[in-house]
Amino acid sequence: MKVLAIDTATERCSVALRISGQLIERVVDTPRGHADLVLPMVEETLREAGLSLSDLHGIAYGRGPGAFTGVRIAIGVVQGLAFGANLPTAGISDLAAVAQQVARPGDQVLVCMDARMNEVYWGTFQCAASGLVIASSTEQVGRPESVQTSGVINILAGTGFHAYPQLAAAFNNRVIHERALPRAAEIALLGEAELRAGRGRAAADAQPVYLRDQVAVPSRM
Repeated sequence: MKVLAIDTATERCSVALRISGQLIERVVDTPRGHADLVLPMVEETLREAGLSLSDLHGIAYGRGPGAFTGVRIAIGVVQGLAFGANLPTAGISDLAAVAQQVARPGDQVLVCMDARMNEVYWGTFQCAASGLVIASSTEQVGRPESVQTSGVINILAGTGFHAYPQLAAAFNNRVIHERALPRAAEIALLGEAELRAGRGRAAADAQPVYLRDQVAVPSRM
């Protein structure tokens, strides 16, 4: 299977092309400029593989949660590429992509990503025997002290643990990856599973998941 993946939800802009289990990827860590970077990165990966969009089986993307502008960039790019090549799409949680980086079968992972405004995006995941992570809770956004888990967690991952050290202290003695960011490589892996299962969606159905509904507070006169 040939799957292209794109993620621009955080300060990491990444593109990956997964071909029969092999990976070609481009990764740039930068606080801005994702809109200018992502399409040339797509072109580079396809050129290296000697493929065109029409050769692919689908496009996976990081659907959030993450930076609002970044998530919208990925959605717009994926809709344009997938519509033009008539390809199905697969939206993958950016929290799941972080969990997939660090998990091994049997692991229980708590992912907390810095959401700014003194909040974190968070969710828990278990790693199945297949090696793929599965959500074991709903994804939420809230203050660090609101993060609670019902299962046994053995791995912590995400920038929320670096931004809010009290989170790591609340889950003492766990393995921690406090600077982990989502990557297109894991989104490609999880997206391939979705496409194989027949859960691909039309380009027009590619949608973001923000979690936080209100991002601006009107000033008081």
